[in-house]
Parts: sequence; structure tokens; C-alpha cells
Amino acid sequence: MVKLRKERPPARATQRSALKSRAWSARPDSALRRDGRRIPDLSAACSTVTMWVSDKGAPPDGPGGRGRRVLRALLLCTGDMAQLRKSMDKQPFLLQLVEWSLRGVSRVILANNPLSGAVILGALLMHSPWQALLGLMGLLASTLTALIIGQDSEEVAGGLHGFNGMLVALLIGIFSSAGDWYWWLLLPACLTGATCTFLFSGLSALLDRWDLPVSVFPFNAAILLYLACTGPTNPYFPHHPATPPGALQDTNATLHIPQLLQGVVLGVGQIYACGTLWPSVLILAAVLLFSPLLCVHALLGSAAGTLAGLSVAVRPSSLYSGLSGFNGALGCMSVGGLFFTISWKTHLFSLASAFLSAYADIALSNLLATVALPACSWAATLTATLMLLLTAQNLSSYRIPMGRVTTPEQNLRTHGHWTGGTTESTDV
Repeated sequence: MVKLRKERPPARATQRSALKSRAWSARPDSALRRDGRRIPDLSAACSTVTMWVSDKGAPPDGPGGRGRRVLRALLLCTGDMAQLRKSMDKQPFLLQLVEWSLRGVSRVILANNPLSGAVILGALLMHSPWQALLGLMGLLASTLTALIIGQDSEEVAGGLHGFNGMLVALLIGIFSSAGDWYWWLLLPACLTGATCTFLFSGLSALLDRWDLPVSVFPFNAAILLYLACTGPTNPYFPHHPATPPGALQDTNATLHIPQLLQGVVLGVGQIYACGTLWPSVLILAAVLLFSPLLCVHALLGSAAGTLAGLSVAVRPSSLYSGLSGFNGALGCMSVGGLFFTISWKTHLFSLASAFLSAYADIALSNLLATVALPACSWAATLTATLMLLLTAQNLSSYRIPMGRVTTPEQNLRTHGHWTGGTTESTDV
């Protein structure tokens, strides 16, 4: 009788069956059917299918995707460009100085954006290369003076020690009767620019007690001191005497509406002593890049200043050139979203500030013109300071602390949080 030998399975098959049995034995009881059979695990397969479906549903890298990337890149260029400011900390000193200076250029018009500063600088070059050179010299003189005497590094990086020096140098060139490219003007432009830094440092210690900005107090004081020292007949630094806006004129002169509308735009450009149309449009575009709300209030304030000038019959040339509107623009911008959170109350408040700034400018111009001096932007500076000192509950509740001031849009988004000190921003 022949006995049949039972063949043994191969070693590999035995190992596979053992691994499979261990795997099934490791399954939880929930993986068993009622009949005792086990349910196969499909999680890996499902995850693979899900990944495949998500990849299929992802938008292709086409024009739409590129458009969104371009839009995100453009949005990074708006506001105060805080990402650029952080990335500049490790850059060489000259690159940092360029960024600080461009921020200082934009600070003149209450913005804080280096790209806006570059656009404004291009507008000044288009208007007058000589004026742009004088402004840059004053800007660099005041910024470097702040570095030498050891002013706060955050203030220097934010351009706060540059814009007053730029303004005073621009006005020295505008009032000079020696003409363009009179190289001796570089000396007073640099000296008065450096003086603005000392005035800023001294006034900030005083005004910080009431949480008030130094603003352009140094510029207004320095330009009056310079013009009063030199005088219209100075043999080295002669200048034009200031003309009051209410000077005698032909009462039969007719007003031209297109020129009046152009004067509203020029009122924004006159903040930089720029009296031509297209450079003023570029300056307005630079404000729009920083903040659309600030741009709207700049135009509204300039229009309010023009209406104020019409109501008291100032010279038509003052209306057409924008000189009647720039103080109104500054007063409206200061209140309309910058130092106060924007709302319908503060919006009306900003219009009132624009009219008050314009009327105060006319009064101060008529007064100071008796001694051949201009009123500059004293009216808007004093008006904005007065508005910040008001204690009315319906207005003071919207006021933003100086250490929390940023773009009007950001101020609006963070309203209710900055009172608790949870919002980070730059000083203005």
C-alpha cells in the first residue's frame, strides 16, 4: 500500500500567510461582519482616490491663476508695506537709507509707503528737477542728522525725520527769486533740513504728553525763520514776498469752471508745492496706492478749500493754482480715517475740519502777508491738533492713539481692538 506524501507549501507562501493572519488578527472587532467575516480596509484606496480627485479639481495654472498671483502681489504694494520694512532689517545701509527716504517723501502727504514715495519723487522730477533735488537734499540732511544724534531707530526707519526737511527745502526753492539751479540754495536747504530734526526731537517730548503728533510744526517754524532772516532784498538768498489771497482784484473777472475743477486736483499737488496738473495727478495716484479712503478725503478737502475761497472772494489765481485747497485737503485727510476711525460722524467731522483749515489759512495768509511771509500749512496743522484735543464723547471714542495709527482701512478693520493695545502699527 502506497502512502501519499503531503507536500509542504513554499517558505515564501508560508511567510505571506502568516503576515496576513497577523494583520487580520490585529483588526478591531468593529471590522467583523455579523457572519464573522472580516471587512477589508479600503482607507488607503479611498485616500488615493481623494487625492486624485482633488488634483483633478485644482484650477489649472492658467491666466486666472496668474491673475490672482498678480493681484496678491499688487496688494502687497499697498498700505504701509510692513513686509518690506521687516525684510529691510538685514539689508545694507544704503538700501535701508533709500527705503527710509522714500517713506519720508510719502509722509509729507500723510502716507507711509515707499512705493508711493517713489511715485511722488517721479512727479516732482517731472514738475521741476531743481525742486526735486532741493527736496532730496533737505530730506537726506534731516534723516542723517537724526541718525547722528541718535534718534529712535523706528522713527528714522518710518521716515518721520525726513519729511519736514524735504518740505522746508521745497519751499526755499519755491520762494527764491534767484531762479533755478542757484547752487548756493543747497546750503540753507541742508541747514534748515537739519534744524527740523532738532525741532522735531524737542517738540515730540512736549506733545507726547497729550498723545499729539509733531506733524509739520518743525517745517512751518523753520521756513518762517529762514524767510524772516533773509528778507526779499537779501543779496545772497533773495525771495519773493508773499501775496495775500484777498488782494485787490478786478471785480468784473469771470470764473472758469474747468480751471476751478483743475484747481481741486492742484490743491493736492500744492502739498508738495507742485502747481502743474499731471504731476499732481501722479501725487494723487500715490495717495490712492497707500489708501483709497485717504485719496477720497484729499479730493474732498481740496474741494472744500476751493469753496471756502469762493465764499470770501479770494483771487482767482489762488483758486486756479490750488493754493486755496491744499490746507483743506490736509485738514480733511488728518481727521478722515487717519487719526480717527472712519464713520459717518468722523466723515462729517473731516469736512468741517477742511472748511476750518481753509478759512484759517485765508486769515493767516492775509495777516502774515503784511510782513511778506507766507502762512504755509499752519492752518491745517493747528486745526488738526485742535481736533485731536476735543473731548466730545461722540468724537473722542473714535480717536486712534498715535502709536496705533496706520492706514484708514486698517484702522477701520481693527476698530475696537486698538483700545486694548492689541494692534501693531507705525507712528505718524
